[in-house]
Amino acid sequence: MGRREEYREELSSASDVIAFLRAHSGLPGPRGNLELLEAAADFGDDRTFHDWIIAGSGSDPTDEFVAMCGVVGLGQLIGDGREEFVGELHSYASDPRWRVREAVAMAFQRVGDRSTDALFRLVRPWAGDRPYVQRAAIAAVSEPRLLKMHQAASQAVELVDAVTATVAATVAAAGASDAGGAVADRRSDEFRTLRQALGYCWSVVVAADPADGRPAMERWARSGDPDVRWILKENLKKARLARIDSEWVARLRSELG
Repeated sequence: MGRREEYREELSSASDVIAFLRAHSGLPGPRGNLELLEAAADFGDDRTFHDWIIAGSGSDPTDEFVAMCGVVGLGQLIGDGREEFVGELHSYASDPRWRVREAVAMAFQRVGDRSTDALFRLVRPWAGDRPYVQRAAIAAVSEPRLLKMHQAASQAVELVDAVTATVAATVAAAGASDAGGAVADRRSDEFRTLRQALGYCWSVVVAADPADGRPAMERWARSGDPDVRWILKENLKKARLARIDSEWVARLRSELG
C-alpha cells in the first residue's frame, strides 16, 4: 500500500480531519505534504471541500494547506462532470496566497487525468485573462503525464503560444504615450509570476510535441521583446530540450544572444 492509500485510510478514521490535515501538512517547511493533499482530494465531497476552503481562509501555512486540499478537491468534482465549480477555481487562481494559486493548476490536472479534451476546453478561455489566471492555465497543461497523446501536446503548445502572445502585446497595446504604465505592470508580482511560469512551460510542451513546438519557439526567437527573449532563454537551459536536439538548442541560443 502506497502512502497516498494509507493517508486515505487515516483520513477516513480521523476524528477531526481538518486537524489531521494541519498536523501532517509538512508546513511550515520546505515542502507541503503532496501525498496527503492528493489523498484528501480523493477522500472528500463538495461540502467537505468547501468546509476545508473556509477553514483554510487564514494566512498561516497550515491554513493554506487545508485550503489547497479543498481547491484540488474541486478539480476532482469537475473531473466527475461538476463543471459548475470552474468559476470557483477561476477566483482562486488569483488568490493572494501562492500555494492556493498552485492548487488551481493541480485541480485542473485532475480534470486532465480524466479527460484532456475537457481540460483544454475549460482552460482555453483563460489564455486572455489576467496574468495569475493565465499562469494557472499554462501550469495546468504543462504536465508531461497529460501530454502523451499528440492532440493534447499540440493543444498545449497552442495555449502556451497564445499566452506568450499576450505578453508580447502588452507594451504595443498600451501605445507610446502610455508605455510607462505597461512597463510598471510588467514589474508587478502578477506579471513576474506569469513570466516565471512561461520560463519553464515552453520546454515541457515542446518536449511533448517538438514538431509543433520548435517552430513556435523559433518564431518567438525573432521577437525584440525583452521578456519574451528572457522566457526563451530560460527554457533553452532545460535539459529536456537538449535531450531532443542539442544542436537546435545551441543554434537558438546563439540567435537570442
